[in-house]
Amino acid sequence: MSGTDLFDVMQTMRAMRRLKPDPVPDELIRKILQAAVCAPNGGNTQRWRFLVIKDAGIKKKVQVIYKRAFDEVVGPRYLNSAPPPGVSKERYLRQHAAVEYLTDHFHEAPVWIVACLEEGTAAPTRMSGASIYPAVQNMLLAARALGLGATLTTRHLLYEKDSEAALGLPSGVHSYAILPIGYPMGKFGPVGRGPLAEFVYEDRWGQPYRGV
Repeated sequence: MSGTDLFDVMQTMRAMRRLKPDPVPDELIRKILQAAVCAPNGGNTQRWRFLVIKDAGIKKKVQVIYKRAFDEVVGPRYLNSAPPPGVSKERYLRQHAAVEYLTDHFHEAPVWIVACLEEGTAAPTRMSGASIYPAVQNMLLAARALGLGATLTTRHLLYEKDSEAALGLPSGVHSYAILPIGYPMGKFGPVGRGPLAEFVYEDRWGQPYRGV
C-alpha cells in the first residue's frame, strides 16, 4: 500500500519492525535517499553521509551488538514501563513483541540506511542532530509513501564504539540512526499518540494552547 498525501503519510507512518527479507529495488532506495538530501540542515553544510548496508556479514555483526543492548537495557525498560500516551496496555505489549522481533531479525532486513554526520574533530552536540534527523524523517516519510516499512532506531548507540567499528565508519564520522527498510509484513495504520492538548502550551509553560 502506498500513498502520497503528506498528512495521510504522516498519520499512518507506524514503525514497521516486521519486515520481509525480499530485496528492495535500488530505484526505491535512491528515491528515499533523494528525499533525505532535500531536508533542512545547519547552514546548508550538508555534512550528512548515508551508508547503505546490504552485506549480510556486516548486518549480523551489528545485530549481535543490537541484541546485547536489548537484553541489557531496552528489554527490561519495556517490561517495567507504563504505556505511553495514546497507547493501551495491550497495544504496548504488541509493540514490545515487535521490538523483540526486530531485535532477533534486525540483520534480515534487506537494506539498512545508516544516517551519519561527518564531524571531523568536533564533538557531537545537541545542535548536531538538527543536521541529520530532518533527513531521517524525510526518509521515513518517503519509505511510507512508497509502501515500504521502516523504523527509526538508535539502540546501537548504547554501544557506539563497537557498533561504529562493526559498520566500518572512519574517524570523525558518527552514526545517528539506522533505518532497516523492507516490505512490511503488517499493515500501515494510525499512529498511537496522545491528545495534542497534552503536549502544547501557549506563551507560558503549562498554560494550555487555545488552538487545540
